[in-house]
Amino acid sequence: MTTADSTAYRYRIAVPEDAEAIEALDGSFTTNTVFRVTAGDDGFALREIPVDPPLTKVFPDEEAHGDGEDGDDGNSRTFVARGAAGDLAGFLTVSYSGWNRRLTVEDIEVAPEHRGRGVGRALMGLGAEFARERGAGHLWLEVTNVNAPAIHAYRRMGFAFCGLDTSLYDGTPSEGEQALYMSMPCP
Repeated sequence: MTTADSTAYRYRIAVPEDAEAIEALDGSFTTNTVFRVTAGDDGFALREIPVDPPLTKVFPDEEAHGDGEDGDDGNSRTFVARGAAGDLAGFLTVSYSGWNRRLTVEDIEVAPEHRGRGVGRALMGLGAEFARERGAGHLWLEVTNVNAPAIHAYRRMGFAFCGLDTSLYDGTPSEGEQALYMSMPCP
């Protein structure tokens, strides 16, 4: 994988004019592997297994990206990455909860044509900087077990598995998948 040239992308806090591009970003992915979850009375185990044909996941439209606000209410923030041509390369939305000093990664998406260039890592770095400003002890996120590419990226960034929810997606288009929780100490 190549890494991003620091001049190739511009990173900043989102503004209302970014809302349409954020909503339109293609967050889908295709993977040749998924993580099989085996849960029991004493915990759970994960095993990466191949899938043939490859699995393509398209996330349903939702209102979780915000309502056009600037992404900053004091304890939440949305960061964007813009490519050299001004196109939206990716975004990160985070929120801070003071009672447990947790910065939650609400959403992170990188456009397919910008993946593998360090955009997600740089956005997560901005999230970590915001976490430090707020006094967070750790960063936390949820990811579906079928999103092996994201799981691998999060692990490279320093996240580790910390939990499982086998029913989070029941009654949704993602029914049958399991929610994996990952966290890392605030760097």
